[in-house]
Amino acid sequence: MLDIKKIYEAKERIKDIVVDTPFSYAPHLSEIASCEVYLKKENLQVTGAFKIRGAYNKIASLSESQRACGVVAASAGNHAQGVALSASKFGIKAVIVMPESTPLTKVNGVKHYGAEVILAGSNYDEAYAYATEYGEKNSLTFVHPFEDEEVIAGQGTVALDILESKDDLDAVLIPVGGGGLISGMATALKSINPKIEVIGVSAQGAPAFKKSFDSKCAIDSTSVRTIADGIAVRDTSEITLSHALECVDKIISVDDEEIASAILFLLEKQKLVVEGAGSVGVAALLHNKLPHLKGKKVAVVLSGGNMDVTLLSVIIEKGLLKSGRKMKVTVTLIDKPGSLMRFTEILQELNANIVHIAYDRTSISLDYGDANVTVHMETKGEKHQQEIRVALKSEGYLRD
Repeated sequence: MLDIKKIYEAKERIKDIVVDTPFSYAPHLSEIASCEVYLKKENLQVTGAFKIRGAYNKIASLSESQRACGVVAASAGNHAQGVALSASKFGIKAVIVMPESTPLTKVNGVKHYGAEVILAGSNYDEAYAYATEYGEKNSLTFVHPFEDEEVIAGQGTVALDILESKDDLDAVLIPVGGGGLISGMATALKSINPKIEVIGVSAQGAPAFKKSFDSKCAIDSTSVRTIADGIAVRDTSEITLSHALECVDKIISVDDEEIASAILFLLEKQKLVVEGAGSVGVAALLHNKLPHLKGKKVAVVLSGGNMDVTLLSVIIEKGLLKSGRKMKVTVTLIDKPGSLMRFTEILQELNANIVHIAYDRTSISLDYGDANVTVHMETKGEKHQQEIRVALKSEGYLRD
């Protein structure tokens, strides 16, 4: 087990760089989950994620000669920005190797902190292989995202912050990908209060760490697919797995639908933008994955907020459809003056707000003289939508 002294040392090193992010009670989520829930908002951290803690602690712990040579890392996300910013604080060279498919916004985000970006490989594993080889050739210190004691110690400072705010917790929910965050946090939590239950939450589409934890031996995945890209880790680290087996009580998983609903919940109810990886703990509570926590005091780590806006827009749109707040209807009308007006009058009478309308008279599936009209509407829930369906059926626009 990692010595907790290292975590306290890390806290001292990073205190002037890292933000002590809010730790606050979440009343609406507490009501849904039937427990007392507190959110640790690392999505509001410098660079938008907890990763700056471990990256800065690692670089701060290097010797002067090591820092003078510079550092290298492989990442397409939060770790990349953490290393880049940390290196800039010390005024040293940082090279970040990112997969060739990395979105331009992420590349520019890393360059903003002064790091050199190299695009190499079609995925993280290929970028990682390139980065380690590049580091050896150019005498750069490799900063691993989770398989490093100093990085783990830095991530563990999240737990110290939480316990300074509330020391009588019953459980803490922590996202799990490579295992760096949960290794550091679990070490701190169990060292200070062994009675706290430490629960990891992984994405169902990235099952390696959970399978390894349950089997008590490292098992790698052949592939990963999840909207929680921050924890989409294919291979299991022997180092972080050993920490988890010693300090973590259980690991559960949530699927992408559950993660998406948690992202939308946090946006609407908590006014927080939280990425998929950071939302898994909330997803577990929203979908009753941990019924034994009812009545308990529970902390949930929102590990990051660097959400891709394109994905966020898709999640919002799907969420509105599922919750009955948006509705799409396609009907066939006779293509003559007044047909569309009568159709929209019915919707107006039912207080359905049309946000988009499409008119198609050229589809080969249509009879001559007909037109397809597709309407997107804002509605007030499933009951309202049912009223619209009934009215449209009675007017002959919809069939059973």
